[in-house]
Amino acid sequence: MSEFEENGWDDEALCGDNHGVGNGIEVEALCQLQAGTDVFFLIFSAALVFFMQAGFAMLCAGSVRQKNVKNIMLKNLLDACGGALGFWSVGYAFAYGGQDSTVKTFIGNTDFFIMYFTAGSDYVFWFFQFAFAATAATIVAGTVAERCKMSAYLCYSLMLTGFVYPVIVHAVWSTNGFLSPHQEEPLWGSGMIDFAGSGVVHATGGITALIATRILGSRKGRFYDERGNVLSKPKPFPGHSVALQVLGSFILWFGWYGFNTGSTQTVLTAAKARVAALAATNTTLAAAGGGVAALFTNLVIMERYTGEAIFNLNFAMNGCLAGLVSITSGCAVMEPWAGIVTGIVAGLLYLWFSRLLVKLRIDDAVDAIPVHMINGVWGLVATGLMAAPGRMLDAYGTQDHVGWFYEWGRGSANFTLMGCQLVGICFIVGWVTVLMMPFFLLLNYMGWFRSDALEEVVGLDISYHGGSSNNVGEVKSEYLDAFRKRRDEQIRQRSGQRFTTGGGGGQEQHRGAVEATADMYDDDMDNGNVDRVTGN
Repeated sequence: MSEFEENGWDDEALCGDNHGVGNGIEVEALCQLQAGTDVFFLIFSAALVFFMQAGFAMLCAGSVRQKNVKNIMLKNLLDACGGALGFWSVGYAFAYGGQDSTVKTFIGNTDFFIMYFTAGSDYVFWFFQFAFAATAATIVAGTVAERCKMSAYLCYSLMLTGFVYPVIVHAVWSTNGFLSPHQEEPLWGSGMIDFAGSGVVHATGGITALIATRILGSRKGRFYDERGNVLSKPKPFPGHSVALQVLGSFILWFGWYGFNTGSTQTVLTAAKARVAALAATNTTLAAAGGGVAALFTNLVIMERYTGEAIFNLNFAMNGCLAGLVSITSGCAVMEPWAGIVTGIVAGLLYLWFSRLLVKLRIDDAVDAIPVHMINGVWGLVATGLMAAPGRMLDAYGTQDHVGWFYEWGRGSANFTLMGCQLVGICFIVGWVTVLMMPFFLLLNYMGWFRSDALEEVVGLDISYHGGSSNNVGEVKSEYLDAFRKRRDEQIRQRSGQRFTTGGGGGQEQHRGAVEATADMYDDDMDNGNVDRVTGN
């Protein structure tokens, strides 16, 4: 027990209006120290969450074929850039603008462009929440890998972080959201419990990923042959680097400690410190449970059906990530045994839904949908089942409505918390679907969503980023030749159109220059020296 606890001091006594404890100068110094410690704690936690972007990038890069590595890496970078701009301009305002626990609003309406921030706590809270928003956007990157246009991806990233995601944040985490447990009059006296974002972040990103890949379609050759006939057995597209996949998974696991423990936002009281410590413990146990469950369940299934025992590394990695996603909602309100149960169920759900997607011929390049969507929803349900009374008291200051299993133990069968969780799930699914489905349909209708067939076959690195064919052993030479000829023709046509509008004096000279440029492009491609970005 600390000196402050032994003397009965708390935050209110030290930094509130009551200055009767100790010397006023000492109290002011302690208040300054407390504020600075809180800011540092959030900066450190937000940095861990932002470091997860590197984890997503490594995981996605290792999961795609070599001819698409540059493209997927740039999309991950654009998530951070687009997310920062979108959340700075309007996203934060829609999420947290106009905080007032006495009223309920659908969307925030102040703090646009964070123009009136003055305190360090304001800026660090924006930084912390931006890192969460960027995570939600990045979930989709791997799902639509190897076939999505760059312009469409940037538009999507701005849309999600600037409007779709902030409204969900406002509903669940702001003090005046209709699902928020921090409201003076929360929904049914409880509100929805999503401590760090199983639903707000991961289910939102996962549902968006499902809509996007369903409209975008599968990669060429994954489920259909060149004539559009269904393959008798889906063709696997293994990633080019298992090492990058494992590295990315460990980085994500590491960053998750900032994700979950940082949501405490302070560790300066004994109760909050217990919450943060419990969150870190449950994060570890759920990841371990999910990874082991997915690995050995798949082992038993494969041995039973094929006679061969296979320890599948991809299932183990994604099982760990599934456990992490599922515990994000209830990490602060569950006992450790419940954290393990939540992770084990998450690993099993991941296995089932991953296979279901293949049967439905829905192409998810990195299995982000079964990891984030299904287990984001499961995390909310698990919280409604297993939120412990004492843990709820530490994290939310009330134990009136707890997990359904504990309510049965009380002899009441109170379904209030679970009911709030189900309402929250319905809201997230409905809101994301209503907005993102028309958005992706519009992109697809305008021809802005999917790369054309030849660009996809030769690889998006060559198509958009000047990648070298020497690094792409799986691309047939006839496809590369066809791509070069078409690109040369596009260069000539565009150059000819520019010349036609500019007069007739130097037509032959200009055309000669264009042809020379095309020849140089061919030579560079043959020699592996192309490193410039060319247009569509």
